[in-house]
Amino acid sequence: MIPLRDVNPTRTTPFMVYAIIIANILIYLYNGALYPHAQNPLAGYELIPYELVTGKNLGPPIPAGFWVTVFTAMFLHANLLHVGVNMLYLWIFGNNVEDVLGHFRFFAFYLLSGVGAATAQILTDPLSKVPMVGASGAIAGVLAAYLILFPGARIVSLVIYFIIDLPAYVILGFWIFLQIVNSFLIIGSGSQASGGVAFAAHVGGFITGLAITMIFGGRRLLRGRRPVNYSIFTGMHNFLACLLSLK
Repeated sequence: MIPLRDVNPTRTTPFMVYAIIIANILIYLYNGALYPHAQNPLAGYELIPYELVTGKNLGPPIPAGFWVTVFTAMFLHANLLHVGVNMLYLWIFGNNVEDVLGHFRFFAFYLLSGVGAATAQILTDPLSKVPMVGASGAIAGVLAAYLILFPGARIVSLVIYFIIDLPAYVILGFWIFLQIVNSFLIIGSGSQASGGVAFAAHVGGFITGLAITMIFGGRRLLRGRRPVNYSIFTGMHNFLACLLSLK
């Protein structure tokens, strides 16, 4: 199942979602795919659990120290498909979460979800020397918030060869199921590298997003919300989302 857009209008312009998407795309265009690694301008800014746990450098040194990679890795991607899929998920689900949380609280939420994802990956394989990159851990936190706030929102999705709309809890529930199953399979096999996908980070980001959303108030955040007021920016967002639906 590939989500294409949601039928869930917003009241405000998702400036932070736009900014994060633009930043990720620009950084990818500047840095390029991760291979060959030695030619990347941002080589060394990937998160490597071994470096953080042991304090030993495996790649090009960076001035700020290893700890900064917890944040910088969220904005690096391995290839065009990697950044494209991540930004699609953020585009679809992030605007409604930002609409509820507010711009700056959403950005803090996004970063904290990414930190939770990195922490989970480090804890499951602390001596891994495989670089971890991508926004998917932080986006997993956004998905958790969306699931709590809008479980019944309709998501237009590509299912095999058909475009249908399904409730968010079906789409996101299937995604959660895949992450949990893959995480247990990888841990059971003794290896955290499965096609370069950090499933433990996805689970960690989702749990972090779930916890933060509940701390913020969960569905109580929706109380007293004003009706949607469309602006030129929200209209543009919905128009582009419709194009992505392939209709």
